[in-house]
Parts: sequence; structure tokens; C-alpha cells
Amino acid sequence: MTPLLLFPAGLAALIALAVPLLVHLRRRTEEVPIDFAALRWLDPLPRPRRRIRFDDLLLLSVRLLLIAALALLLARPAVLGAENARARVLVAPGVPAEMARRIAGPEADAQWIAPDFPSIDTRPPSGRVPLSSLIRQFDAELPRGAALTIVVPPVLDGVDAEPIRLTRQAEWRIVKADAVTQAPPATPAPALTVRHAPAQGEQVRYFRAAAAAWGAAPRFDADPGDALPPRDHVLVWLTPGPVPGRVTDWVARGGTALLGEGARVAMPGATVPLWRDGEGAPIVEGAPMGDGRLLRFTRPLVPAAIPDLFDAGFAERLRILLTPPAPAPARVDAARFAPVAGRAPYPLPPRELTAWLAMLIAVLFVIERWLATRRHRLTA
Repeated sequence: MTPLLLFPAGLAALIALAVPLLVHLRRRTEEVPIDFAALRWLDPLPRPRRRIRFDDLLLLSVRLLLIAALALLLARPAVLGAENARARVLVAPGVPAEMARRIAGPEADAQWIAPDFPSIDTRPPSGRVPLSSLIRQFDAELPRGAALTIVVPPVLDGVDAEPIRLTRQAEWRIVKADAVTQAPPATPAPALTVRHAPAQGEQVRYFRAAAAAWGAAPRFDADPGDALPPRDHVLVWLTPGPVPGRVTDWVARGGTALLGEGARVAMPGATVPLWRDGEGAPIVEGAPMGDGRLLRFTRPLVPAAIPDLFDAGFAERLRILLTPPAPAPARVDAARFAPVAGRAPYPLPPRELTAWLAMLIAVLFVIERWLATRRHRLTA
């Protein structure tokens, strides 16, 4: 272990050690002279040289220790290399806790692969967890010499596309467990909110028919006003002319807007065709804008310009266009996803001793108060 001070300037508080020294010099035990009649006529002898003398050395020592400990606390003492290098066992969700405990042993430090890495003696984590990133985090915070065993089921859920590369060679143990196969949740149909000019009622019917084709209880709202919908709705803005800035702000904060051909707005630089007709000409273009998506028809919403409006697949094509992209697959065969060593070790932070020092200061304070009040009682 290597001791160090994280804030050495805190030792400047040691100058306060002069305070109890001055207090004890000024509060020495008073000596009251008494005149004896038989000694009154004797010649006084030369007074010997006085030496500095401190009364109650024990109380003074405790006070000096208390001030020195406070100064050391301000300097934030710490040690390097005090980490516990005992073996660790990580258990992925899906492995029964009883099986994991048998594998790890009764004395091993076994933890779930979950945020804050709780002990496997607690309830297993529910829901999907970012398995890959949590394993990397645990490895980065583990002392360099500690052995690591990772217990996983045959199929992993919650991994990312990057292979797991650790700072040590971990033991990758695959155990047979009752796999719980969860079907991916069905993507709900988009909720459409149409804002249009009063003379554009004919164009609204195409979107109303598409919403009705998506489900028995379509989520559809059309109004000639300009009120913005919740961010989980798709805004269809058919009003011609400049698009208000609050609409683009709504998109940048995570909304999705589909503009009519007559809407004038500066499209993002990454705009690309997203829907083409049978001849390859674009019908809808769009691009990400902030945290949302901005789409726009390139032609007027009339059958003469877009024959697909009367096509049987118009509703499905519109749904695919407005549905956010599906997340990347996160399930993988555990046997093909074993971590490999080779990542450079991370420098571990020093371990601060402020908590222990604060306890020592509290004890010294109690002792100092007891000695001070005891001294007053004895003087009285």
C-alpha cells in the first residue's frame, strides 16, 4: 500500500497547533503567595530564572492530536493498492440463484450482472439489462490481480455488437438453465395528428383511411388548428407556407413530423429519399433533426401526382415510413460471445481514509471534553 494526500495544502491548518499551546500558557494554575510573619524581615533572595511550564500535559496532548487530525482530514489522506483481490463471480440474469451459489461456493463474492451489482442473495434483476457494458464496467473497477468468473445461460440477452474485451482472462461458464423465451413486443401503430388548412380536407382522408387500416381502434386526430401533439404522436403538417419554428423545435426534441409538399422549411443536410414510386422517383424524403425525424412529401397529395394514394399497399408503406427503426438484435449464443483478454488495465482510484479519520476525530473530541471538564472539577 502507498499512502498519499489528495489535498496536501490542507496541512496548512497545522498552524492552528499554536492555539492550545497559548491557551495552556495563559491558563496555568494560579499560585497565590501567603506572607508568614516570621519571614517578613528576611532579605529576599534573587528570583531564579523562570522556565516555560505547561500544566495538564495529557489534556494538552489530546488537543494537539485533535487539531493535527483535523488538518490531516483536510488534506484527504488515501492509500493506493488497498483493494481486495479476492476472486469474484458475476452471474447473468436467467441463471437460477441456487445454481449460481453452488458454482460460486458459500464463501465467494457472487453478484448479479445488474446496475450496482447486487448480491445473488437478493432478488434477481427483472427486465433487460445492458449485459456487455456492465461486464466491462465490473472488470474496469476490479483490482488487477483478482480472478473473475462469469456464469451465463446458453443464450444471452442485452448484449451489444462489440465483442467483450477485458483486462484479464475471465472464466466463462455456461450453465443449462430453463430459458424463458420472450416474444418481441409488437410495434404499435403510429398515432397520427393531422394539422391542415381548411381547404385541405380532401388530403386528410388518405391518412384517416391509413390509420383505420392499421387497427380496430385507430389513433387519429385531424384539426385545422396548429396545436402540437404529444411527442409519441406523428405530426402530419399539411398547411402550406413557412413551417413555424415551434414545429421544428418539437421535432428536434424527439418528435416525428411529415410535411406536405407545400410546407416550406430548411431540410437537414442529410436528407435522402425514403419512399420511391415504381419508376424510382422519390415520393418522401427525410432525415434526422436533433433527436427526432423530419419528413416531407416531394409532390402534391393528389392521385395524379402520387398514384400510390389509391394503391392497396399505401397504408402499410406509410406505416413502415413512420415507424421508428427497430433496435439491433441483442440476443446471442453465449458460447460464441466469450470475452477475451487484452484491454489495458484501468488505473484504479485511491481509497480515501476520511471516514476512519472522522471516527478518530470524534473519539478524540470526546476524550478532550472529558479531560477538560474533569480538570475543572479538580480545580474547584
